Amino acid sequence: MTPGRTSIRIGTRGSDLALAQTRTVIQLLQIGFPALRCQEVVLSTHGDRASEAPFSAVGSRGIFARDIEDALQNGGVDLAVHSLKDLESDLPDGLTVGAMLPRADARDALAAAGEYTLATLPPGARLATSSIRRTALLRHARPDLRVEPIRGNVPTRLRKAQTLGLDGVVLACAGLDRLGLAAEISERLTVETMLPEAGQGAIAVELRQEDEELQEMLAVLHDPLTAACCAAERACIRQLEGSCRTPIAAYAERQADEVWLRALVCSPDGERLLWAEERGMLKAPEALGRAVADELLRAGAAELLS
Repeated sequence: MTPGRTSIRIGTRGSDLALAQTRTVIQLLQIGFPALRCQEVVLSTHGDRASEAPFSAVGSRGIFARDIEDALQNGGVDLAVHSLKDLESDLPDGLTVGAMLPRADARDALAAAGEYTLATLPPGARLATSSIRRTALLRHARPDLRVEPIRGNVPTRLRKAQTLGLDGVVLACAGLDRLGLAAEISERLTVETMLPEAGQGAIAVELRQEDEELQEMLAVLHDPLTAACCAAERACIRQLEGSCRTPIAAYAERQADEVWLRALVCSPDGERLLWAEERGMLKAPEALGRAVADELLRAGAAELLS
């Protein structure tokens, strides 16, 4: 296809990771459409402006996306590039995800001083994370650890961990890999220990539903398998009405012609954890997500979610 337009404006946050992800999207678009000119439009988000406040005080999942989505709705940009996990389960009116790139490593990473793993950290070690989910699961796995909040972009959190004399920090493997910081990882934590957040490791490209031409162009970026797995995860979270304030996780992967979805809800102190998993048809991921959510609700998840 030859696009009718010659240029597009792409909205993004200004963090190192957000820019790296946006430039990956631009590179892939320009491989498909060599004459296309792509302009980065860096936008500040509520989550960036409240960079020192804990997530529990700032708001829900959309704090890093809403300002960019406003610009998309208002015509200030043509596309928006997000970490999928930053998007609300229900998108704003008139917007849609036009493409998901092949997913990177969805696991969480421990970046520890020395070569410690989660199991070998000494009793009472101090770990930091920006995530309520990670905090709860760390407390569940190692109740003896001291888990402390930390905010900032990926390089800032690594630097703060050193400056504050912490024993380690937990971040997403995908972010460290995309920034060329994989050497900082002392352990890639198993999904059994630290089930990832819904959409973790996936890059989403959002646009206006009415922009059919651009939607067609985005087909060169889209990975249907990533989309199916993330659809199952997001449907599960939507059914549970989960947010960044809830210790909740969902992770799906393909097994043959099925999707295997695992999900959990945990109390903030890590003491109570509910787990559910099912396999379902690759062509019906959202039905699978709802089924796993319903299983958690029957097991008592509503009490933890409230």
